[in-house]
Amino acid sequence: MAEQTDAPGAQQFIPPQAGTLAELRTAAAGCRGCELHRDATQTVFGRGDERARVVFVGEQPGDLEDQKGLPFVGPAGRLLRRAVDDAGLDPAHLYITNAVKHFRHEVRGRRRIHQTPDRVHIVACRPWLVAEFARLRPELVVVLGATAAKALLGPAFRVTRQRGELLPWPAAAEHPADFTRVPVDAAGTVAAAPAARLLATIHPSAVLRADNQDVAYRGLVDDLTVAARALAG
Repeated sequence: MAEQTDAPGAQQFIPPQAGTLAELRTAAAGCRGCELHRDATQTVFGRGDERARVVFVGEQPGDLEDQKGLPFVGPAGRLLRRAVDDAGLDPAHLYITNAVKHFRHEVRGRRRIHQTPDRVHIVACRPWLVAEFARLRPELVVVLGATAAKALLGPAFRVTRQRGELLPWPAAAEHPADFTRVPVDAAGTVAAAPAARLLATIHPSAVLRADNQDVAYRGLVDDLTVAARALAG
């Protein structure tokens, strides 16, 4: 598939007065910020506790997520839930979303095969991610895989070099100013976002693709255990 080089971006589809994640989710259903909406079944927005202590950011919805309209409900999602449990994280206090909200794929016969989003898709969809964070107050952000890392931390960040390392958030972001001011009421008052931390690890789909899935899974759990200990401390 040829790389897309231009897209209008999601900003024009975000209601300026949206005060809740539910309002953002409704608006995102009509997003036409890049061409991915044409072949996707629907927008797949984030889900979970608005008061979540931990926010997970993945890459994009897969085939099953595209059909159901929910993130992380396919094989990678099931593996992530198991890893969350094994690491000792409380699943009741999580919010899960993706850097790109539409499923990028190509059709081969009857199958829709995942295609990694291009940089233009990450940039076009990034306003939704910024808007979500403006309405969340996480103590910890967990970045799952390279696409999510590029969306939040910039193209130079390498998960393989810094996985499992606790970084300051939003200071570690590529554009920290996007995440330092958050709304506090319907009148538009804003305040400084509370300081948090960020941890990058592999995407659970990488575990499913690994030659040695047991070793890859243990590495994911080890990284998430660092996150659990940070919350407990």
